[in-house]
Amino acid sequence: MSMQKRIMPRGFTLMELLIVIAIIIVLAAAVFVALNPAKRFADSRNARRSSDVVAILSALKTHQVDNGGTYLTAVSGLTVDTAYQIGTAATGCETGCTGVTQAACADLTGLATAGYLGAVPADPSTGTAAETLYSITRNTSGTLTVAACVPESAAVITVSR
Repeated sequence: MSMQKRIMPRGFTLMELLIVIAIIIVLAAAVFVALNPAKRFADSRNARRSSDVVAILSALKTHQVDNGGTYLTAVSGLTVDTAYQIGTAATGCETGCTGVTQAACADLTGLATAGYLGAVPADPSTGTAAETLYSITRNTSGTLTVAACVPESAAVITVSR
């Protein structure tokens, strides 16, 4: 009887590699769907909008307190109970901003000039300095409302003081 040594091949077969790759693809797809990156990006932009709205209103109220209860000139000139888009454009501010019907923008750059804001924030998606896609309303009792015009995922982003 002769004893022969059997040499076992090392490594994986093609079938084993294909099965492992298929499992990795299925797991990666499940994780991608579970994380839903589009929703995460929308939530991130909405968080930025919320932060911007609070910053604008806080700067306006701080300016008002520092100036003996007097509003910034751009705010005191607003028609009561009318929504204005915040920006520097002379006309065209009624487009792209839900609920805004005034063609003129509310120019709040005085807040940045006076040091209450670093710069007037603009919407993270498509806002510009000329048309920020944020709106401001002053009512008869003096309450200011700042809102994001185009929040995503049916969110409502508005702050009043």
